[in-house]
Amino acid sequence: MSDVRHVLVLPDRDAAEEAAEELGERFGITEEPQLVRDALAGEDDAEDAQWLVVVEDPDGRLLAAELDEFAAGWDGWREEP
Repeated sequence: MSDVRHVLVLPDRDAAEEAAEELGERFGITEEPQLVRDALAGEDDAEDAQWLVVVEDPDGRLLAAELDEFAAGWDGWREEP
């Protein structure tokens, strides 16, 4: 078993919350993804923040290409480790 963590970068909190909810439904994720606000460098305004959805995948069963496509549905992307 390996410790795999996927990070999806999404444009806003609403998209991150929706994606986190749908991850469980679409991929059968049992552990709730963690949502993290990622303020852009030099920006104090909450509107100028990206949101990260951190998905633990201890069994390494989630495919990068599927997560790329999933994140793109919210105008986001998957960060490469």
